[in-house]
Amino acid sequence: MDRRRLACAGVLALALLSGCTGSKDKPDTPGLEARGTVLTTVKPTRQDLSNQISLAGKVTINPVFGIVAPTDGELRYVDRQPSKTPATRPLWVATVWRDGVPRQVEIPKDSLLAGRLMDDHADVTAGMPVISAQHAGYGIVADIDSEQAYRISGAVKTVRGQIKNGPGPFKCTTLGTIAALPAGTIPAPPAPKTPAPQQSGQPAAPEPAPEAPEGGGSEPTGMRLVCAAPDTVKLINGAAVTLEVVTAKAGNAMVLPVEAVAGVQGRGKVDVVGADRTRKTVDVVLGLTDGKVVQIKSGLRGDETIAVPGPDLPAAPPGGEDPEGGPAGAPR
Repeated sequence: MDRRRLACAGVLALALLSGCTGSKDKPDTPGLEARGTVLTTVKPTRQDLSNQISLAGKVTINPVFGIVAPTDGELRYVDRQPSKTPATRPLWVATVWRDGVPRQVEIPKDSLLAGRLMDDHADVTAGMPVISAQHAGYGIVADIDSEQAYRISGAVKTVRGQIKNGPGPFKCTTLGTIAALPAGTIPAPPAPKTPAPQQSGQPAAPEPAPEAPEGGGSEPTGMRLVCAAPDTVKLINGAAVTLEVVTAKAGNAMVLPVEAVAGVQGRGKVDVVGADRTRKTVDVVLGLTDGKVVQIKSGLRGDETIAVPGPDLPAAPPGGEDPEGGPAGAPR
């Protein structure tokens, strides 16, 4: 009898256990989250930020660099011929006139005039290379590709150099602009007028046009940064140099990881996560970046929760048409 009771009790226990694990209460198993579920979030933080770029350069003798127009206006060159002696002080080489106001263009001390890059009396815009100059002695030259150019252009604050297996780090003084330079020219001095004797009744023969000078101008260049090391730094022609370029600085800047932001420069987008874990894409204005974080200049208060990764930018419509019916990328 006791055995029967024990057997019945065992059957009853099994029935209870099977009832607790019915089809409606399946055990949890690992799996994929639903599409669009936010798994990682960050909040904006604040820190001092500087935009730094590393360039590979080398020591070069007498590098050529460009001098730009200080403003929009009409360019008028000063009549100067090449000199073998470097300027001992800034040398006036051209003037840009705007609304009757002259703005001088000068090459720096310790440099030589290498050539004119524009025609005399040409209309120029601010930042356009108009003169090529040649640094006298050793300089450091680093080639720049187009992606780096837009991060550096017009914004170089400081440059520090380190010579491979040599001296450094040291401050390197930037010279001129990074823009590519065409071949410069320097007009030949006017020939003295020595009219030939003419016979009575015969018209005077026309004077021959002056020949263009051979050489003397600057060579065409690609985009590059040129800087001069202190006199105390020993330089060897051709030595490899690493240049650290700081283009801008910002103190106590609001930043987000670059993975949380769609866009790199100017304007971007981020996904703000609400209390119900839904995303809302908002526009932000971007500032500096060091490759790890990017500055948020406006668009956020600073206490939001931001999804990582950031939103995907919309793909271009098929057929090269934009939503307004014109060709994609066409100016409006």
